[in-house]
Amino acid sequence: MTRLLFDTHAFLWWLESDTPRLHPDAIAAITNAQNIVCVSVVNAWEVAIKISTGKLRMTHRFADLVEHYGFSTLPVLLPHAAAVQTLPLHHRDPFDRMLIAQARVEGLTLITRDPNMRKYDVPILPA
Repeated sequence: MTRLLFDTHAFLWWLESDTPRLHPDAIAAITNAQNIVCVSVVNAWEVAIKISTGKLRMTHRFADLVEHYGFSTLPVLLPHAAAVQTLPLHHRDPFDRMLIAQARVEGLTLITRDPNMRKYDVPILPA
């Protein structure tokens, strides 16, 4: 069993059923019923900002999509916030830094195509 965490772009690609954009290994891991796939509140927050600024449109509620696919919701907890302060500044995006911290604290593999994420001590599954 592997415990996975979506980076926001990978989750959006999954929702689009845009499987050519997702790496076959990522698709296999996400669809493997033995794996636990997490969507962070951070993903929802980033999507909400993109929707409010007109950069993204969604026809369904974010929470409904997470539930529809049977993914687990990962809240932001105090240990996650505390872990951000110890991260090197390889990446300045606050959403990505929190996802990295969550992956580290919770022992999750991050599904991402962002090359900056590889600079951190966190397992990566190419999106």
